[in-house]
Amino acid sequence: MKATGIVRRIDDLGRVVIPKEIRRTMRIREGDPLEIFTDKDGVVILKKYSPIYELGSFAQDYTEALNRNLKHIACICDKDTFVAVSGTVKKEFMEKRISPELEEIIHEKDTVVVNSSEDGELYPLVEGEDTPSKYTAQVIAPINNMGDVVGAVILLSREPDVVMGDTEIKVAETTASFLARQLE
Repeated sequence: MKATGIVRRIDDLGRVVIPKEIRRTMRIREGDPLEIFTDKDGVVILKKYSPIYELGSFAQDYTEALNRNLKHIACICDKDTFVAVSGTVKKEFMEKRISPELEEIIHEKDTVVVNSSEDGELYPLVEGEDTPSKYTAQVIAPINNMGDVVGAVILLSREPDVVMGDTEIKVAETTASFLARQLE
């Protein structure tokens, strides 16, 4: 654990304010669920709750099936990190923070399709990634759980002549819808 040097008092209703700097660094927004852990030494830990992360191995199995059948890189992320990745980018993406651009796409709640062969501008997906040109096509389908966006399903290709079309869009949206149903 890392000490911040910040001390806050609990008010009469049992509330404590998480400092703005920590909320910004940890990407904690108003309304975000937090999970509370304790241990026998009196330590209280607050952790951002991710329903997508709870799907764990199920999400990983799903990305592997998508990768095997579509021959595209398949990823599932929550609002902060990549939770499941299958294909050639697993080490580059797994448990890495998503880019601000991807975060914005997820919050817009609309499926995005980009094909570089059609002069589309590819989005960086991992925080700090400045060269998304290693990909040739992207489909990003937000996972919408009862009005709240909780993550996204992403299909990628590195093949030069690949164009993501109706099939990839429908598969990504169907996967996102199915995962949202698992969270209900």
